[in-house]
Amino acid sequence: MTADQRERAALPAESPLRIPAFRRFLLAHLVSATGSAMAPVALAFAVIGQGGGARSLGIVLTANTVPTLVLLLMGGVLADRMSRSRILFLGNLGAGAAQAAVALLVATGTATTFAISVCACLSGASAAFIAPAAQGIATRLVPMEQLQQANALVRVPGNAVKVIGPVIGGFVVSFTGPAWALGWDAVTFAVAALLLLGLRLAGSVPSGDGVVGDLRTGWAGFRSRSWLWSYTAAGTAVVAAWLAGYQLLGPLVADHSYSGARSWGLVQGAFAAGLLAGTVVCLLWKPQRLMLVCVVTSSGIMLPLAALGLELPLIWVLVTAVVAGIGLDVSIVSWSTIMQQQVSDGELGRLSAFNHVGERIAIPGAYLLVAVASAHWSSRQILLVCAAVILVASLANACVRDVYRIRRAG
Repeated sequence: MTADQRERAALPAESPLRIPAFRRFLLAHLVSATGSAMAPVALAFAVIGQGGGARSLGIVLTANTVPTLVLLLMGGVLADRMSRSRILFLGNLGAGAAQAAVALLVATGTATTFAISVCACLSGASAAFIAPAAQGIATRLVPMEQLQQANALVRVPGNAVKVIGPVIGGFVVSFTGPAWALGWDAVTFAVAALLLLGLRLAGSVPSGDGVVGDLRTGWAGFRSRSWLWSYTAAGTAVVAAWLAGYQLLGPLVADHSYSGARSWGLVQGAFAAGLLAGTVVCLLWKPQRLMLVCVVTSSGIMLPLAALGLELPLIWVLVTAVVAGIGLDVSIVSWSTIMQQQVSDGELGRLSAFNHVGERIAIPGAYLLVAVASAHWSSRQILLVCAAVILVASLANACVRDVYRIRRAG
């Protein structure tokens, strides 16, 4: 048992905030979120500013996604073998270096689609190691009965910052350009990296089967859980349609049909307000059928895509963004709790990696497909197709029996 685990066991089961290591983890999320909240607006308009459209932005987003897909399984293996705090330290440093490079390119006027794509590759590679390691941090810091509360608390500061971050980011981009917002994001990644390194969490005992053997064992565990692979399969369509619509087409529609960076910043701020409200819901509501909650609430992200596709007034786009944010955050917190309660610590990294790969594997194809389709269809038409894909995939997932079987542990 590590020092953190002994400390955790000695405390009464009241709140994760009583645990110093958890508070450090929480602070790292807050610091990083102050930069990450502005980064999507800045990156989108950095590409648009150098003359790029849907095709250029699609290339950049694809370059960010492909390295994540390629390296995620290795990230899962390492998360089950090595110190997760050290992995998060190195991953945040890599992401910070990538954002610093983009900021420098934009500030000096030398940014091109190719150069931004190279930096996006580095950022995507870092994310491949961050995601599986982060999934298993809470299980090392808090008791099982506090996992949902811990998962919700981790999202509170980040979501709170995201409420005003995109709005500020939109105004910063409008008045000073995207370089300043991207540079700030790089600084916050570096500070968060130092905080996460201070957790000093030891790794699990290696299985002795090697990387290939660990992957085979992880795949067997993933395949044996129908609730896990069915949710992942539905997520393949849902995540691809959401990101292609929201990240790729959203800024372009805002630029053409609304007031550009300012209106898109408001949309992202409204979405973040929904995320924050969803976190509050998770602190107060502890449903028993967590899987069913995941499936139903995650489908709400179709609403802002439909609103943008129908070119509704901005106020209605903001309302749907709030509703989507509430549903998505409830889904994320519930899903993290399910994984942490239903999967052992020694295989959590690998099974999380398989889940992440499954949910992201269609994203590059979706970006490229939208880029090609934009030559023949309007952005509004493609957004409506994306909304329909999310609805159909969610309804199909709701028909799986295990969705109703998985309940809250403890």
